[in-house]
Amino acid sequence: MLDIDRAYSSQNGRIWAVNRAATDTKGGIRRKRKSPHKVMVWFGVCSKGVSPLVIFENGTLDHDRYIKEVLPVALKYGNDMFGDDWTYQRDGAKPHIHAKSEE
Repeated sequence: MLDIDRAYSSQNGRIWAVNRAATDTKGGIRRKRKSPHKVMVWFGVCSKGVSPLVIFENGTLDHDRYIKEVLPVALKYGNDMFGDDWTYQRDGAKPHIHAKSEE
């Protein structure tokens, strides 16, 4: 999960200026969303390079999205890089170990 809008705390950032107008010219006004905007991405990394990104703009990754959107990219990338002799290694995330993902 990548955080598009960095977390902001008014206690962490201080701007010293002679008055409010001078503060504003130095970046004193910060408009933030009520909740940070995040995007989830998947990519594979191996000794020969990095796979194409799979970007999940809406929602999070569940086993259905993993099977439909991630595994085809992983399979194509693995076959293009290594031919038929390679192993796809997953971590223990729930979408990866779901019974349907094991088929």
